Amino acid sequence: MKQKRDRVGFAIIGTGTVAIRHARAIQEIECAELVAVHDVDTERCLSFAREHNTEAVLHLQDLLANDHIDVVTVATPSGTHSTVAIPAAKAGKHIICEKPLETTLEKADAIIETCKENKVYLAAIFQSRFGRIVQLIKRTIDAGRFGKLILASAQVKWYRSVDYYASAGWRGTWELDGGGVLMNQSIHIIDLLLYLVGNPREVFAYTDLLTHTGLEVEDTACAAIRFENGAMGVIEASTSCAPGFPRKLEISGQNGSIVLEDDRLIRWQFTEEYPEDQEIRRKGEIGEGLHSGAGDPKAAGYKGHKQQFQDMARAILENREPLISGREGRRALELICGIYESARSGQPYRFSE
Repeated sequence: MKQKRDRVGFAIIGTGTVAIRHARAIQEIECAELVAVHDVDTERCLSFAREHNTEAVLHLQDLLANDHIDVVTVATPSGTHSTVAIPAAKAGKHIICEKPLETTLEKADAIIETCKENKVYLAAIFQSRFGRIVQLIKRTIDAGRFGKLILASAQVKWYRSVDYYASAGWRGTWELDGGGVLMNQSIHIIDLLLYLVGNPREVFAYTDLLTHTGLEVEDTACAAIRFENGAMGVIEASTSCAPGFPRKLEISGQNGSIVLEDDRLIRWQFTEEYPEDQEIRRKGEIGEGLHSGAGDPKAAGYKGHKQQFQDMARAILENREPLISGREGRRALELICGIYESARSGQPYRFSE
């Protein structure tokens, strides 16, 4: 893939809350520039463009025809991602797509296939993977220090008010949100669970709507997982746990265990102590300044987005795949869809080999 310039031109499609993080991230990357934004809401698009000192393009086709735009970031409601990503890929634009990649595996696969056919890169936004501590945990697992992985737990005990769901008509719907707390709020930690522990073999789950009456989707879920490597795991997720608590990931192996709260490493213990462990614990407790938005989605930071957008810019300039491809982004979606199927059927859902 040939890059035309030394700087990579970005455009943002969709100018809601998450697009603010996109704009701030892009504008801090030396080899990137924010060329334009687009939204079906004209007034919001114009306001966003003024705020971020960029061009507002009111028609999608005009934006896709702009040769100065190399990458389109998709920040529209989840169930519309394919309606943006597919024409953008056909126009020769690389794609960074917000989570989830789409609301169904069929739609996600259509995006992946279209990007492949048109020889453009596709990155799924899972910015938590870029954290220094996450990468340390990944290297340590891959090096075998944990020994055999035994148990893993992912917890998202957050709070979302009635006003949050009422603030946008697409929230809490199957068609445009694709699900509830699992698909929207928990997908990042589910991605980390799969990234660090491995692929699931089987899942059994319960989901329910416990406090947010009137929604189509779940606000609470609990799932038990058996992984291909034999480890077992649990996902607990809710948007009804006031006032909202840091998301937590726990991984235990036969030789050691870790606990990660948001971006803070609050446990790092192994049967054999290494010289560097004390320093790892000291630095890990400080964290990296990333905010997850446990009680308020607007409180989430953009540093992770910056790292991932920078990776995409470099991938284009270096003619390589981005670190988190569309195929990688599909993994969390598949597990969530499996959880929903188990909850509907009352039976374990088994994943294909």
